[in-house]
Amino acid sequence: EAKVDSGPSEVVESLPEVKRELSLNEILQEVANVAMGRAADLLARLLNVFVKLPVPKVVEVEYGDLLMMLADANREENISAVCQGFIGYGIAGEALLLYTDSSLADMAKIMRYTEEGPVDNEVELLIDTANVLIGACLAGIAQQLDIQFSQGHPRLLGKHVQVTELLKKKPDWRKTLAIEIHYEIEGHNVACDLILLFTEDSLPQLQTRASYLSEAS
Repeated sequence: EAKVDSGPSEVVESLPEVKRELSLNEILQEVANVAMGRAADLLARLLNVFVKLPVPKVVEVEYGDLLMMLADANREENISAVCQGFIGYGIAGEALLLYTDSSLADMAKIMRYTEEGPVDNEVELLIDTANVLIGACLAGIAQQLDIQFSQGHPRLLGKHVQVTELLKKKPDWRKTLAIEIHYEIEGHNVACDLILLFTEDSLPQLQTRASYLSEAS
């Protein structure tokens, strides 16, 4: 019986696994991904719909660049928006919920708002949606970072206006870390953007908390 000589055997030493240190943006993207999933699940069960979720974006930008980015993304339609402040453990910021006019109209139908008193109902719709999405998302982020946020009351920024009109009042801080989360409801013309803006002073504490999370994983 013929045998094939495979030659001298080779000893292959396995290389130690190199664990790359994740950046703050990468960690927060994973944190936001989990948090947005929880918020979407709550919205889906509340409205009996399927919510589509792309990967959240995390960027560190100057406020002016953020304004241009939002204006470019919504240049074809007027929007309505609600903002809600949050603070805790040395981390502070604002959450913005932006709806295009066409999405707002369809969302009102899904939530079965009556056509009587359209102005009041639109405001109520915006505030109700903000309470669900912003509250659930911030709770998910806070739980993962082992902190607690105190949240202000949602307030209307504007209705049926351009983004530049909504955000023309410049904040005290120039640089911001922004987490952009886009929600869509399948089968309906409904899409909204939830944008979490963290103040520049919050970045050191965010980095510390993110580092703890990275070491634990």
